[in-house]
Amino acid sequence: MSILVTGARGKVGQAVIARLHSAGLAVRAASARPAKLTVPDGVEVAELALDRPEGLDAALRGVRQVFLYPEPTGVQELIRAAEAAGVEHVVLLSSSSVLGPDAENDPLAGHSLRVERALAGSGLTRTFLRPDTFASNSLSWARPIGMSMPVQLAYPDAHIAPIHPEDIADIAVEALTGTSLTGRSVTLTGPESLTFREQLTVLAGTLGREIPVERITRAEAERQMGRYMPAPVVSSLLNLWEAAGHGPAAVADTTRSLLGRPARTFRQWARENAAAFARQH
Repeated sequence: MSILVTGARGKVGQAVIARLHSAGLAVRAASARPAKLTVPDGVEVAELALDRPEGLDAALRGVRQVFLYPEPTGVQELIRAAEAAGVEHVVLLSSSSVLGPDAENDPLAGHSLRVERALAGSGLTRTFLRPDTFASNSLSWARPIGMSMPVQLAYPDAHIAPIHPEDIADIAVEALTGTSLTGRSVTLTGPESLTFREQLTVLAGTLGREIPVERITRAEAERQMGRYMPAPVVSSLLNLWEAAGHGPAAVADTTRSLLGRPARTFRQWARENAAAFARQH
């Protein structure tokens, strides 16, 4: 039995591959640009681009389980090819945003929701992993922190429960190799609710220096964020953070509740990634 990991260049995908390979399991790493992949010796590599379905049969040959990144383009062709290849189980890295109001029309949620619905309408057994905010999203602050500038936020007191990407990988591997998560849809968070301001306090403590926070208007945030993401996505994120300002974020499933071991904290993530916030000269 081989396990296909799509989106194999991503942080979670890379961590899943490393864990499966270390456990002695047959793993095939798939990417639209396989030449860019770095994988452990012994891991197969396959070219797979969902907008080019001609590569599906080769990528899925001999595969019984798939770890799938949510890409709605070509998902129906992927499902047909997976069913024909005898795939037994798909673990989808979805998003907690699919549970939000009007998720179908939300630019953040709609992407994952379309893939969830396609899989739900198939004959494949599936597990939906729905992580909330990744702790690694804090890397968006690396530039101002490294330049000793204030971190500018429209909603500095928005509450989230950031999850360590390594915890997502641990849960994904359990879903692929065990049975406790088969057929389930689980919302994943970190173990504690933290505002953006509190996350920055944690980072400041880790770095041993102050990180000033500057509140800016929503219009200014839209202008800044619009430089590197589409306007509908910016609006969706700002709406989410505005609504998250009214109290602690709910803590959902973690490695503690699902795997019986402590969840990694944001503080741990900050220690492991402190170098990304180093002073820039």
